[in-house]
Amino acid sequence: MNKTELVDAMADSADLSKAAAGRALDGMISAVTAALQNGDQVTIVGFGSFSVRQRAARTGRNPQTGAAIQIKASNNPAFKAGKALKDAVN
Repeated sequence: MNKTELVDAMADSADLSKAAAGRALDGMISAVTAALQNGDQVTIVGFGSFSVRQRAARTGRNPQTGAAIQIKASNNPAFKAGKALKDAVN
C-alpha cells in the first residue's frame, strides 16, 4: 500500500474527503517527525510506538576494496508494534 492508497482508505473509513484525509496524514507524519527530532517517543495505544535509537560509531569495510572505513554514530527512527497490531496480523 502506498501513500495514495492509504489516503483513500482513510477517507473511506473516516467519511472524509480525500483532500482532508491527505492533510490529516501529512499532519500526523509531521507531528511524529517533529517529536522524534526533539528526542521524544510517540506511543499510539494498540498500534505501536515510534522512538529514536542511537547507533554507535563502528568500523566497516568497503566491499570493493576491502579497506576499513569509519562509520560515524547516528540516530535512527524505530517502530515497535503494539500488542493489538501484532494480534491483528497473526
